[in-house]
Amino acid sequence: MNIILLSGGSGQRLWPLSNDVRSKQFIKIFKDKNGEYESMVQRVYRQIREIDPDANVTIATSKTQVSAINNQLGENVGISIEPCRRDTFPAIALASAYLHDVQGVALDEPVVVCPVDPYVEKDYFLALEKLSNLAAKGDANLTLMGIDPTYPSEKYGYIIPEDKNDVSKVVSFKEKPDIETAKDYISKGALWNGGIFAYKLSYLLEKAHELIDFKEYQDLFDKYDTLEKISFDYAVVEKESKISVMRFGGLWKDLGTWNTLTEAMEENVIGEALLNEKCEDTHVINDLNIPVIVMGIKNAVIAASPDGILVSDKEQSSYIKPFVEQIEQPIMFAEKSWGSYRVLDAEKDSLTIKVTLNPGHSMNYHSHERRDEVWSVVRGTGRTIVDGVERSVHAGDIISMKAGEKHTVINNSNEELQIIEVQLGKDISVDDKIKYDL
Repeated sequence: MNIILLSGGSGQRLWPLSNDVRSKQFIKIFKDKNGEYESMVQRVYRQIREIDPDANVTIATSKTQVSAINNQLGENVGISIEPCRRDTFPAIALASAYLHDVQGVALDEPVVVCPVDPYVEKDYFLALEKLSNLAAKGDANLTLMGIDPTYPSEKYGYIIPEDKNDVSKVVSFKEKPDIETAKDYISKGALWNGGIFAYKLSYLLEKAHELIDFKEYQDLFDKYDTLEKISFDYAVVEKESKISVMRFGGLWKDLGTWNTLTEAMEENVIGEALLNEKCEDTHVINDLNIPVIVMGIKNAVIAASPDGILVSDKEQSSYIKPFVEQIEQPIMFAEKSWGSYRVLDAEKDSLTIKVTLNPGHSMNYHSHERRDEVWSVVRGTGRTIVDGVERSVHAGDIISMKAGEKHTVINNSNEELQIIEVQLGKDISVDDKIKYDL
């Protein structure tokens, strides 16, 4: 299969564990068969590989998420990088051009597009294979997967099929309704629109060329910021006459809020926390290195991270977004392709960070114009290069860099290398970085 996984999201609804860089799909709350925690993107990627080890998987995402994807899935996963956000049609057009022009996928091959973050089981990926096969047959230009509704939801759009067969012609689409209207749709056989569909690559690229003036992938990438923001549904789906829908009745959950996310958790506590016997239906996710004690709390979620602390009734947690929008602060934790960083202290003229460098990885060779840096190695061994001068380092060593000095650190050991980095300057910013070839 050729699969495009759409990875977006601003991370507001699952604050404080998610942010603009660490969206919900990167939060590690699920256990794999070895008992290790994994994220939504790791879970979905693993499930695809279990069904089809040779699947060609491409993740369409913004450049802010690339480091987290490489951190969690490795460097070899295919990534179609959106230079900026332009909604789902431009993202899918760019990813389709990437498949053809960069990866060499033939025009007559089927492509499946789906979100990166549903909570699903094996039968969902078997259904994706069937969806791909339907697209390959070419009886319809677009074949959607419609989810059998489990309740009348106001969160989803609805697909109205011609009949109740496993594969049906689509009659119409309905916007997100109120509860009573949703009940009426469902009584007539309507399906949730989960944003899952398949097409032949040639079809999508033809549509892209009709709506966008571009030559090939690189040309489309270069002019991406000039494109109209428009969803795939509005640009293509709702205008397509030759369209069908395949029913899916298995497990499918959109874990978009704390309330729905905790329903999928296998245990009530992740991280260091204690709940007394009076607690009921309460979940704690603690990403801090300090204990949390919860007593007598019912139907609640408690989440703690370097970005903040949330204590909420589960139902009310769905309404968190406008409150998060009022918070202005730097991102306090992020996963990078080489490891991760966590902000320990932020002052007017200084920033203190704990840097964890994974085995076999290194930072870019870079410099800063407006700040000095001091590194204190607290764990592991490695090498630093400062203005071309290389030295071995281990726990207890201190390395100083003045503004303008080029520097990097390399972990060539088999264990994590941890550094406390102190940034000193009047205008400390993530944008103050110049990269060089080493």
